[in-house]
Order: sequence, then C-alpha cells, then structure tokens
Amino acid sequence: MPKSRPRNAFYAQSGGVTAVINASACGVIETARKHKNKIAKVYAGRHGIVGALYEDLIDTTKESASAIRALRHTPSGAFGSARYKLKKYDDNPAEYERLIEVFKAHDIGYFFFNGGGDSADTCWKVSQLAEKMGYPIQAVHVPKTVDNDLPITDCCPGFGSVAKYVAVSIREAGFDVASMAKTSTKVFIMEVMGRHAGWIAAAGGLAAEKEGDSPHIILFPEVQLDEEKFLARVKFCVEKYGYCTIVVSEGIKNADGKFLADAGLRDAFGHAQLGGVAPVIAQMVKSKLNYKYHWAVADYLQRAARHIASKTDVDQAYAMGKAAVDLAIKGHNAVMPTIKRVSDKPYKWQVSMAPLEKVANVEKMLPRDYITADGFHITAKARKYLAPLIKGEDYPPYKDGLPQYVVLKNAPVRKKLTTDFKL
Repeated sequence: MPKSRPRNAFYAQSGGVTAVINASACGVIETARKHKNKIAKVYAGRHGIVGALYEDLIDTTKESASAIRALRHTPSGAFGSARYKLKKYDDNPAEYERLIEVFKAHDIGYFFFNGGGDSADTCWKVSQLAEKMGYPIQAVHVPKTVDNDLPITDCCPGFGSVAKYVAVSIREAGFDVASMAKTSTKVFIMEVMGRHAGWIAAAGGLAAEKEGDSPHIILFPEVQLDEEKFLARVKFCVEKYGYCTIVVSEGIKNADGKFLADAGLRDAFGHAQLGGVAPVIAQMVKSKLNYKYHWAVADYLQRAARHIASKTDVDQAYAMGKAAVDLAIKGHNAVMPTIKRVSDKPYKWQVSMAPLEKVANVEKMLPRDYITADGFHITAKARKYLAPLIKGEDYPPYKDGLPQYVVLKNAPVRKKLTTDFKL
C-alpha cells in the first residue's frame, strides 16, 4: 500500500490572546517539523481565521528554529488573532466554500485552531467540512482561554499565568494600601476579567493566606451583588483591619441580573462589551460610606504579563500544542487535547482528549462550593484547585533590564486564488 503524501497544516490563533498562547504555537510548529513525512509545511493565518478567508497566510518555514523556540517565552499572538465566529453553514455557506477553496489551493489537510469556547465551536464546524463538502481535513482544537471556562479539561492554558498575576498584584497592592490607610486611601478595588465565570477573580483569593490578608472581598459573576451586604462588609473590614481591598470580576451583576458595567455594545461574538465595573463599585463605596478610594483595571496587563508567567501554565500550553499535532497524525479529528489532573499533592497532570461536540458552546462556571457561604471569598476547596496552577517561574531572557521577546518575519505565502473575499 503506497504511503500517503505529506500535506500542509493551517494554524490560527483566536479570541483574546494570553501570556502563553505562543507557547502552544511553538508546540504545534516544533512538533510538526519533526513529522515531515506527514506535515509538509505549517501555514499560520494572519489575524486568525480571517487569514484563511482572505487567503492571507504566513509561511512558518521561513522562521528559524531559534525564532520558533523563542515563541515559548513571548506573550500575545505572534501571528495575530481575531474575534470572528463562523456562522452556521446554512446561514452563510459562502464562508465555508471560501475556506475549502483556500485549503484546496494550498493543500491543507490539517487545521489547528488555538482558542476558547467560540473557537472550539468554529473548529467543530470546520471538522464537518469533510462530510458536508467532500474535502478531507482533520480539525483539532488547541485549548486557550484566560477565563478557564472550557469544559472537560482540568484547566485552560492562559489561566494559570493570569491567576498568578492577579494574586501577586492584589497582594502587593494590599501592602501599599495598608501602609497609607491611616491618613489616605481606605479602599482599593482591582477589576479583573471574567464575563460569566469567576475563575480569575477567585485566583485573587490565593493571596489571602490568613485572616486580614488582601483581598478582603471578592465579587464573583456567579453571585449577584447585594449592595447592602457588600457595603456592610467593606465597613467591617475598614474598621477591623484599617483598610479594605477588593477583587471584582468585570461580569458581576446586580439584583436584577444585569451587568453593572454593560456598555450597551456587542463584540464580534455577540457578547456584551463591559465598560468597567471598578469605578462603579468605587462610586458606590464613596457615596454610601465616604471612604477615600483608588481603583485599577488589570485589563490587557493581566493577560500579557509573560514576565511573571506560571511555569505550570507555560508547560501545559506547550504540551497542548504538541498534543494537537500528535493527535492529528494518529488520525483523530474533531477533538481537543485536554489536561487531566492526576493528583494535587504533589501536583501531577497528563494529556487526555475530548470530542469537540462535548466542548463547543459549553461554559464551565466556578462551582458554588468554591465560594464561601457569604459570597465574598474562596473556600479551601477552591484554594486546593487553584494553588498548583500558579506555581513555578519561567522567566523570559532579559537584556538591559527588559524582557526580550521575538518578533517573527511572518513572511506571506503567495496567493493562488484570483477571487477576493470580503467579510
């Protein structure tokens, strides 16, 4: 029986980037280069799936081994990412026809999509192309999301490093506020990401190892804000500890179930664009308790902070990229490599696999038993889950006091199609 010829692979980054998504890219590309008998070249989409639709591909073979290796310690999306979700085939078959046209033109037989829940849905749809349109392609989703809300996998690459950043930041800010509280700021509020799931906010709780440590209060999206109880808790902390530090998730809701910070806009995935809840909480504290306050929004800083990344997170991100290629080479399609926790002490994990039909459009929320009964902090069970994910340091190389990150050539692949595509 003749051997099948090697085909090209398409890799794309999707959604909000992380401190370690490039480590997954490194895992994909380095592993593919070891399997030349199966994968000829890895093409990356410039700005994610949009690059495929526009036939705007990047030839990763033009990058040196050292440049690809440096992706492991470089934050953000080296090839560009995008928030774009493919519609249902029946609603817009032109998108799928275009993908197939581009894949055929460039002999792409493998599709590796690196993203979160919406990206898993897109990858699942692409995996159906072979059946619907008669084109053989293997689609494997590479998990990534700082929100940590993908199902089945124990945790999501990108989360551990954000968790570490948030826990470190609220601990350090707590020291600052404590030193000034006598005559100055009494309340500090730090806003973190998390639209529906409070995993990132919960991670801030790791900084509080004993009673009185920062943060004193955590506000989760899973718990509707009771303004009266919240303000009473702030007052209690200020009177007992001299100050109060708060971690608040961007997605917290009021008693009516509405986002406190809904800006009234929608992103490309149809999600509400949240407009900053920290100043809303700060004003609430000021108007009702008249405490001097400061607030901060971690925003992109939390997901770009590669200098303080969790080694556990970096290792897992790379492993997911490597596993995606390994699974595809073994013939798997419409799957996602996952992280399976083997033990807590010592922390051990291994690579497993989940079918995309059970991953797409499923959101893993923070369990209620991870939140204290009063709704303002994390439980011992949450701490047991979270603690291993922020462990270990994996510093990038430094020069003159600054981290050294790689910027790729991102050489374009020559276009073969004569028709243009417009979103």
